[in-house]
Amino acid sequence: MNAEYGIVMVVDDTETNRDLLSRRLQRQGHQVVMAENGLEALELLKAQSVDLVLLDIMMPRMNGYEVLEQMKSDHSLRHLPVIMISALDDVDSIVRCIELGAEDYLFKPFNPTLLKARVNACLEKKRWRDRETAFYQQLQIEQEKSERLLLNILPKPIADQLKQDSTTIADCFSEVTVLFADIVGFTTLSSQRSPIEVVTFLNQIFSEFDQLAEQFGLEKIKTIGDAYMVVGGLPLPRPDHAAAIAEMALEMQGVIARFNQENQEAIAIRIGISSGPVVAGVIGTHKFTYDLWGDTVNLASRMESQGAAGCIQVTAETFEALQENYLLEERGVIEVRGRGEMRTYWLRDRRVEC
Repeated sequence: MNAEYGIVMVVDDTETNRDLLSRRLQRQGHQVVMAENGLEALELLKAQSVDLVLLDIMMPRMNGYEVLEQMKSDHSLRHLPVIMISALDDVDSIVRCIELGAEDYLFKPFNPTLLKARVNACLEKKRWRDRETAFYQQLQIEQEKSERLLLNILPKPIADQLKQDSTTIADCFSEVTVLFADIVGFTTLSSQRSPIEVVTFLNQIFSEFDQLAEQFGLEKIKTIGDAYMVVGGLPLPRPDHAAAIAEMALEMQGVIARFNQENQEAIAIRIGISSGPVVAGVIGTHKFTYDLWGDTVNLASRMESQGAAGCIQVTAETFEALQENYLLEERGVIEVRGRGEMRTYWLRDRRVEC
């Protein structure tokens, strides 16, 4: 159908009026749908898409006012333009129709030129409204895409804060637990593979780590090469941050074991965990990143780098938080770069209740 024409519903209880309107509208190029009464019209509108309704006022069972009122109270029909048609030429009828939401008013008998002009004007308004609706729907889709991308970079509370306030975002958290993980021997392994194989390899493992972070309500901070960083206890504080991180660490070992079995590999992961205070904030103005700073972060990194393949090394602070529900083994005192001697522990497993 030509874009200038539309599907017009004619609602009139008089057959001669319906036929007359139908012929005139069809000669103008419109497609016509007819209804004998208001109830039939409302039923047809549920199943038939139309662009304009020509609605008679004086009809039995349900008059035009009642039909118009029901249409305007229905979310799916309220924006459909309606031209009221009637032999009544009193001002009160016109005013009532306009107040109920009619687009226009036509008197019987119809003037063909006036009929054409008003029908075309209503259809043109509807086309503009449809374009506007489509534009706003597309705009909403694009905004949702942007929102999802932003939430892939920043935690939701931080993203919301950033949208409301462009000033520096920084917070202190007194109790969090930070985890660093690193794939042992990755540099040698990657030198033996193509770039695509390396990226596919990391993506497969880190995607499962991401799922674990979501499962345990943790915040992934970043990946650097083959290193993975996640934190518990921010941006929303939680009392079980150490336990949540411990659960993820043990599950990460399971991910690596399954990966080795399914791909005939022999890789190992080294994990370090530390608990304590951190500063968290957003860095950058064009390419945002949410990052952490502080001694707790540095210690978690040292626990990983000075740990052992296939093991989870934790600080004394993390040990205190986990010892009741997890099996931990004292490693002893080690020399930690930048901190001197420290007593550390291996997280082995969950405690099994008898």
